[in-house]
Amino acid sequence: MDTITVGIAGITGKFGRCILARLLRNPGVKIRGYCRQFKNLPIALLHSDNVQIIKGQSDDLQKVRTFVTGCDVVICCYLGAPALMVDGQKVLIDACELEGVPRYIASDYSLDYTKLEYGQIPPKDAMKDILAYLETKKVEGVHVMIGAFMETLLSPFLGMYHASSHTLNYWGAGDEPWEVTTYQNAADFVASVALDRDAVGFHRFIGDSKSIRQIAEAFEEVYGRKPGLNQYGDMKDLYSRLEELRQKDPSNIFSYLGFAYQYYAQTGQTAVLQEPETAGVTVPHVTFEDFFRRHTLESIPSCIGRVGSNLAL
Repeated sequence: MDTITVGIAGITGKFGRCILARLLRNPGVKIRGYCRQFKNLPIALLHSDNVQIIKGQSDDLQKVRTFVTGCDVVICCYLGAPALMVDGQKVLIDACELEGVPRYIASDYSLDYTKLEYGQIPPKDAMKDILAYLETKKVEGVHVMIGAFMETLLSPFLGMYHASSHTLNYWGAGDEPWEVTTYQNAADFVASVALDRDAVGFHRFIGDSKSIRQIAEAFEEVYGRKPGLNQYGDMKDLYSRLEELRQKDPSNIFSYLGFAYQYYAQTGQTAVLQEPETAGVTVPHVTFEDFFRRHTLESIPSCIGRVGSNLAL
């Protein structure tokens, strides 16, 4: 493969480090990183011939232009409030257009937000805004959809897995599929898209798709322990709970956000694989069974905190 220069904005974040780890395995790749500070990066990395790290703020157009100059593609790994996800990405896109960067991989890495209305899952509104903004630019937009992150699904955030009782909690009938991908599996796919100069538009990849009952079977197969199954209610109950919390305090997004993710994912409205996966993908799929085999039973709830921690030259 000819040499390609990949820019990673937000290179010190969890997902940025996962993508970096994948790209570092390819000697034909030059990497340019952008971040506010150098924490979470090995010191040796800062002196690598194949890596250049530029420090700056997301709203500093001149610094961002310096960062994207010479890149063949820029990957955005920002994660935060709308000021970052919308305004910060617009600065990146403007810089790419000014410096002639041909492709921009937006910070999506999620369920199919194009099927959502504004306000249904508030953090996805920014993705819709950036999709529309890219359509007005000369830069080719690239959008990667991977469902939910497996580590997030099993973390305390959604309340799906209770570690102390080894119980899986769910809404609905229990046969609704969860489309999920581990952070590193998603990063491997994003890296492959970045290295394909012809990859533009939407790209879809799912590590695994299983219902809560199938997840329980995978859990028992790997750990030799049958998890409990606890039904909170049906999908109507879930929607009622979501709306109750939303109407109680609309500004407190985090009070109802987990319920919103579950409802729109479990009803199939935001299903990624209603469209076919990207053709020609060579990235292996990491299933729930694979994930469980790589983690001890005790480490499941905290595994999200270790994402991207194994970065090394």
